[in-house]
Amino acid sequence: MHQILVVDDEQDIRNALRIYLESEGYQVLEAKDGKEAVEIVKNGQIALVLLDVMMPVMDGISAMAKMREESNVPIIMLTAKGEDTDKVLGLNVGADDYVTKPFNPVELLARVKSQIRRYTKLGDAHGSAAEEGSVYAVGGIELNDISKQVTLDGEKVSLTPREYDILKFLMEHPGQVFSPKQIYEQVWNDPAYGAENTVAVHIRHLREKIEYDSANPRHLVAVWGHGYKMEK
Repeated sequence: MHQILVVDDEQDIRNALRIYLESEGYQVLEAKDGKEAVEIVKNGQIALVLLDVMMPVMDGISAMAKMREESNVPIIMLTAKGEDTDKVLGLNVGADDYVTKPFNPVELLARVKSQIRRYTKLGDAHGSAAEEGSVYAVGGIELNDISKQVTLDGEKVSLTPREYDILKFLMEHPGQVFSPKQIYEQVWNDPAYGAENTVAVHIRHLREKIEYDSANPRHLVAVWGHGYKMEK
């Protein structure tokens, strides 16, 4: 049974999320602020975090940054704002997805299931069902799809599940240009609403981890007006 951590300072929202998630067989833990959530993630076996942005003691963005120092657990942001500011900032810090309040339970559960499937697959590095996979290499970047590890000049690089999927997709097709819409549909497996902004944020964050100079990338490059590609 997967454990999901619900982090929100409003008890009513935590209660509603608990009902939705438990109806799907998930075990739910709760935290009312970011500081409490960071400790739970540090000490528990959490499969996914639903994280509110605006909270006392420690806000969601700060809590996410702390979590990302030690964990690549999937994080879905909960934001009450209609603007993109919190969403983009959260994705840049390391969130994998976001849901805007008031949320649609069907959409929320679909996103939860998608992230847990991806995280479980990413963590199943040595499972018996794993087929003999491939190792992709571009310059000093190497992606091993059996061990699910990425290295830069032999040093391990810690990626979120979403970042890993984007990198793998592009490394599988070196030299081929993909539009943000194409990348979004392949990686998110969802209709590409708002794809350009979301993909751009993830690409920027990924470059910070795999490029020596993220402002002047040599491997994951933009082809202006068309999209992105991984240089051969």
